[in-house]
Amino acid sequence: MGPLDGVKVLDLTSMVSGPMGAMMLADQGAEVIKVEPLHGEQMRHMAAAHNGVNAPFFSCNRGKKSLALDLKSEAGKEILLKLAEEADIFVQNFRPGAIDRMGFGEPVLRKLNEKLIYVSISGFGENGPYAQTRVYDPVIQALSGATDIQADRTSGRPQMFRIIIADKVTSLTWAQAASSALYAREKTGKGQHIRLSMLDTMISFFWAEGMTGLVFGEMEFDVRKLQGSQDLIYKAKDRYITAGAVSDAEWGGMCRALEREDWLTDERFNTSAGRVANAGDRKAMTGEEIAKWDSAELLARFQEEGVPCAPLLDRMELMEHEQIIANGSIDRTVYDGFGEVRQARPAAQFAQTPSAIARPAPKLGEHSREILTALGYDDDKINALIDDGKLVAAS
Repeated sequence: MGPLDGVKVLDLTSMVSGPMGAMMLADQGAEVIKVEPLHGEQMRHMAAAHNGVNAPFFSCNRGKKSLALDLKSEAGKEILLKLAEEADIFVQNFRPGAIDRMGFGEPVLRKLNEKLIYVSISGFGENGPYAQTRVYDPVIQALSGATDIQADRTSGRPQMFRIIIADKVTSLTWAQAASSALYAREKTGKGQHIRLSMLDTMISFFWAEGMTGLVFGEMEFDVRKLQGSQDLIYKAKDRYITAGAVSDAEWGGMCRALEREDWLTDERFNTSAGRVANAGDRKAMTGEEIAKWDSAELLARFQEEGVPCAPLLDRMELMEHEQIIANGSIDRTVYDGFGEVRQARPAAQFAQTPSAIARPAPKLGEHSREILTALGYDDDKINALIDDGKLVAAS
């Protein structure tokens, strides 16, 4: 039994900013019903399917049940409202105002269920010039400073993270917030409305070290002049590695490992502040020395000296790295129709209420019949909804 055993979640989200968070709740034991349009949500159609489910959709929707429903129909609305009466969390990421026009806004559901945790995810917030515009991850990266943080160190050309970081950080944020709201409900007996935008989420995520120059108004400075100090990638003889020395002890270890003890008395580098101020020279000199070594030998020397370091793994190497194997980081499960499926295991490991991947991602409407039966619909009524084109139920 996971820590959220008994919690019911209605997931009306699409793509990644909502579904990944709901997947995490499913891993932690919640019953998550993914309510989709009759044709399925957009993520289902963005890659080649295997056994009716593509890989990105699988990874964002594992452990859920799928209900494919025409929410524009009176029958579809009735079903969703019945589900909302007994749900603990309702999450949606339509553009601001859309869910209200559909008839499922927070005030409507609150009348049915005062204990409901209602989560609204938007791209930019509910007001302002961008509020009603379409959004994808690159747009949020552009507005949040992500492209400045990732800018090429030499040319200054802005660059983007090559993952959909804004969507995923937003999913992590709303899932954590919903869990906190469940805790608050235990004390007050009342649910609440949680609103968050992808833009606010990313600005908050970057702020701690990405926006240091903006923290103190009286000491504002251009943080872009310092960001090169974070790019610790070096080329050894055979491959790229990373190694970093922040403390005096680590710097001493690095100097000894590289057989450059003469750097210990160099006034540019004998203090932490000096190493930051002279990061360009330090990195260039360190890179020249690292290039003389075979990576395995040098990494062993760094580790012996207590210097944080690692090889730069490409994605095809992940499955075989000894630390990832030791952690059990990759879950391998054989599912009927899929064969072996690899998934990153739930990162948070609970000692008393373990999280786990409960089931594969659902086919479209795979659980429609099961869900409606639990609501009290008999076979004749379910079949009539299917025949009328109001419901998809996978056979």
